[in-house]
Amino acid sequence: QVQLVESGGGLVQAGGSLRLSCAASGIIFSINGMGWYRQAPGKQRELVARISRGGRTNYTDSVKGRFTISRDNAENTMYLQMNSLKPEDTAVYYCYAKVYSDYEYLYWGQGTQVTVSS
Repeated sequence: QVQLVESGGGLVQAGGSLRLSCAASGIIFSINGMGWYRQAPGKQRELVARISRGGRTNYTDSVKGRFTISRDNAENTMYLQMNSLKPEDTAVYYCYAKVYSDYEYLYWGQGTQVTVSS
């Protein structure tokens, strides 16, 4: 079994920064794609950013230039550096990982709250 543990959420003023972490543990041969989704109250879950095992990244338009996704394959950990935060970034952030053991399985973290005050 694989677990994803997120950390780093919290309350920050607009213009501030937060760094989210997502650490995978368990029986892991390798982790392929990883990424972050977020869900604000009353809204659908949206993809924020994703990163391939080789480091190729994609971002939703609203966070380009402000957020940076990265990963440490040796530590099975992914990060989301969030700068210039805006109130509209307020949401629960969920990480996911496509983990390969005997097959590729999709795992999710428990979610971490990010609140940006104006």
